[in-house]
Amino acid sequence: MSGLLLVGDVVTDVVARHAEPLAPGTDTAARIRILPGGAAANAACWAARSGCSDVRLLGRVGVDEAAWHEAALRRAGVRPLLVRDAEAPTGTVVALVDGQAGGERTFLTDSGAVLRLAPADFSPRLLDGVAHLHLSGYLFFAATSRDTAVLATAAARERGVPVSVDPASTGFVGALGVDRFLGAVAGADVLFPNADEAALLTGLPAPEAAAAALSRRHRLVAITLGPEGALVAEAGAVVARVPAPRVRPVDTTGAGDAFAGGFLAARLAGATVAEAAAAGCRAGAEAVTVVGGRPAR
Repeated sequence: MSGLLLVGDVVTDVVARHAEPLAPGTDTAARIRILPGGAAANAACWAARSGCSDVRLLGRVGVDEAAWHEAALRRAGVRPLLVRDAEAPTGTVVALVDGQAGGERTFLTDSGAVLRLAPADFSPRLLDGVAHLHLSGYLFFAATSRDTAVLATAAARERGVPVSVDPASTGFVGALGVDRFLGAVAGADVLFPNADEAALLTGLPAPEAAAAALSRRHRLVAITLGPEGALVAEAGAVVARVPAPRVRPVDTTGAGDAFAGGFLAARLAGATVAEAAAAGCRAGAEAVTVVGGRPAR
């Protein structure tokens, strides 16, 4: 088995890059693009870009843009398994990208159909031929999609398929509650937080300490550190730290998704955790040089 199944969000990104500070109450010049996005979908595309030949994505989208998203995923080498929702639109994210802050982004999120992914949308048969299951953290922020994520985790564990989770959002984790989030993702083998998410989940500001603490809950924890690279912890200890390639960032949207996709593709190909983290950092560095969260075609 070599397949990678990702479950989570497929959204339409409206990326607005502004070179000057936002001017409240009036106009701010920006370059605006509409692109396919979503943390799970982005990670799937980066996994395919990083060499994984069997990447599948389960998500829920509105009928309005389903065909567009399916076509974009296929072009990226991902097999779309999209559920079409006739009652809710495709999720939309407005990404405000600050050109004066190294491409740092702020998100405005309308989850739309994303959080309506229901247990009936998942079947254990989706795990046939799958060697790893990856869940977007956004699934855990609403009851229906959280039930689906828990169901998928249980089905994977029953088959001996490892599971990873990307916490996705400090804002949404904080709104749900750290204890509730940690309880919901307790079945995950691998966690992919960034430094801020790791600090929130542990109360420990130092990434090394946070990684060590989280790796007592999960078998493997890889924390992304932006331009400083990433570190990996297992069994309560940091076991690897890798640098990130030096690049000039244009848009940091999707950098963490790219890391997860690159990391998982490398692990499925037999890489060590340090090698996988380096692969993830290479994907993340490439991601910040393009607009949006997907590889450039």
